[in-house]
Amino acid sequence: EVQLVESGGGLVQPGGSLRLSCTASGFTISTSVMNWVRQAPGKGLEWVSTIYSDGSTTTANSMKGRFSISRDNAKNTVYLQMNSLKPEDTGLYYCSTRGFRGQGTQVTVSS
Repeated sequence: EVQLVESGGGLVQPGGSLRLSCTASGFTISTSVMNWVRQAPGKGLEWVSTIYSDGSTTTANSMKGRFSISRDNAKNTVYLQMNSLKPEDTGLYYCSTRGFRGQGTQVTVSS
């Protein structure tokens, strides 16, 4: 059974940083395409970043240079490092793969 559990969200001031984690079970992340997506209040899902099985990554232009995706194969966990956070980064962040999505972790950027 595929399970994805996100963690690491919270309240942070503008300019701050957070690292989100997504721990997977039921499959191996190193052979999968793993994504981070987010949903701002009242808006639809927005793609954030992807890491491929070969380790290459891609990030949405609006977040490039501030956000980076990585993984720890030994822990079967994917990370999203978020720096220089802005109020518009506020939202529920999910990891996803193969049509599955976790429960999400809330990120709130506010002074």
